[in-house]
Amino acid sequence: MPTMRPSLRTPAGRVPLLVACCVGLATLVTGVACGGERTPSTLILAHYMPWFEARPTSQVWGWHWTMNAFDPESVVDGRRSIAAKLYPAIGPYDSSDPHVLEYHLLLMKLAGIDGVVIDWYGRADLWDYAQIHRCAEQLVGQAARLGLKVAVCYEDRTIAMLVKEGKIPADATVAHAAADVRWLAEHWFGLDNYVRSRGRPVLLSFGHEGLSEAEWPRCLEQAAVPVAYFSEHERRQGAEGGFDWPIPAEGMAGVDRFLRGSQRWPARIPVAFPRFLDIYAEAKVHPSWGTIPDDGGATFRKTLERALKAKPPFVQIATWNDWGEGTAIEPSKEYAARDLEVVQELRRRHLEPGFAGRAADLSLPGRLLAVRRATADAEQQRRLDAAVELLRSGDLVAAETAIAAMERR
Repeated sequence: MPTMRPSLRTPAGRVPLLVACCVGLATLVTGVACGGERTPSTLILAHYMPWFEARPTSQVWGWHWTMNAFDPESVVDGRRSIAAKLYPAIGPYDSSDPHVLEYHLLLMKLAGIDGVVIDWYGRADLWDYAQIHRCAEQLVGQAARLGLKVAVCYEDRTIAMLVKEGKIPADATVAHAAADVRWLAEHWFGLDNYVRSRGRPVLLSFGHEGLSEAEWPRCLEQAAVPVAYFSEHERRQGAEGGFDWPIPAEGMAGVDRFLRGSQRWPARIPVAFPRFLDIYAEAKVHPSWGTIPDDGGATFRKTLERALKAKPPFVQIATWNDWGEGTAIEPSKEYAARDLEVVQELRRRHLEPGFAGRAADLSLPGRLLAVRRATADAEQQRRLDAAVELLRSGDLVAAETAIAAMERR
């Protein structure tokens, strides 16, 4: 592994030309929520990092668990030493583990999250980019199986890294990005569960280091299909709209600025986030970007409610699982499923009064994962597959009965 990983995320607004996460946007789309109800026109999507490598699934512990400073093989009081201040409820995991992907997506479904925004570094063979792509392919397949939507966040800063490392010429950046977009058009944009805006597949970019504001439209002109492009914080040239992202130096003031400044855009994507608590200083990657306090859960509740009240086609949760920056709403040892319970509550209040998800339901995916991990028997795994189908379809009573029966074995 390299001493400094280029797939490192950086908060928007802190460094010129570095921007934040991207997501998908949809209008007039349909989906299935918990209990089989029609999904409202506002989609709740969670930004997802498919970049974790963990033993024994992988041969090594990847950079995002170690940051070249922590050793996950060191265990103290039942916790591995990882590059995070919070700890996943299921422990550090591998993004290529199908059972982990299943666990994550089932949790989202039961919480009232409509889908994922996949953090994507293209297909180039540099550092862990190819591995992230393989994990993303698995995630796309699992989302289709479990009835969740997908969108892509293209990390355009990878283009600058490819030039720097001599993988592509400096004058080939637009051509390289266009080839990646064409691949997306051929393989993912046409999927039934891909997020669309006014009928067009959504593509958002992270960073302005790879392509300039003028180059992105040139890239998209070469796409096989019309693309709805969204840029971070501002509506750039060729963009249909913009999306927001937490800025530690500004906190809620940054949220206020985005909501005010984006009112007249054709489309805008507000952000919801629980906190910002990075590990970079302790890992000696670089100084901390700063902190946005959790405030006993008030930060997430406030940002999600404000985003939903804006009535956009899409609300972005930043993030599902960026453990290095402490923005994960995935269940943790510290907060359990608290933030997912907030999603359930606010979905009922602002989007779907009949949404049937309950806090107690959120324990089911973790219980199922524990049984999966405890058995290698093919027949028992098939029975668990049947329990997954019950969860997917919203038959939670039957699913709980099936999981409980497996737990007693």
